[in-house]
Amino acid sequence: MATENVLVIGIGNSYRRDDAVGLVVARELKERAQASVTVLEHGGEGADLMEVWRDARLVILVDAARSGAQAGALHRIDCNLEPLPPSMFGDSTHAFSVAEAVELSRVLGRLPGRLIVFGIEGEDYRIGTELSPAVRLAVPKVVDAVLEEIKK
Repeated sequence: MATENVLVIGIGNSYRRDDAVGLVVARELKERAQASVTVLEHGGEGADLMEVWRDARLVILVDAARSGAQAGALHRIDCNLEPLPPSMFGDSTHAFSVAEAVELSRVLGRLPGRLIVFGIEGEDYRIGTELSPAVRLAVPKVVDAVLEEIKK
């Protein structure tokens, strides 16, 4: 697969422990992804995300998730085939969440050609800068999964 117009967005808050996992993954991907893949760090404000991914052919979002699964579990959602569960990605410090941005884009016919979300089950969202051990262990697996997704 050609990598032109491929955008990977790591979402999170660096000061809310496991909420930062998307940012950590993005930082590692910047070191490993091809130069033609754009990798961004983002706070997760939905309206801005819609603008950022507007012209991308493939968008991969990486964010912390809350579903009740074991900490560090990886969820993969193809948003072109199914809705993004708002209960899993609905928490946001902004008024307009990632899940709402995806669904509004769907309604407006503005989803990217492919929109894949990787959610890493978080454990600790308290104030702090360290990932919990289970989430930290998941980071290399998520990086590899994103790189494989780009090849499809």
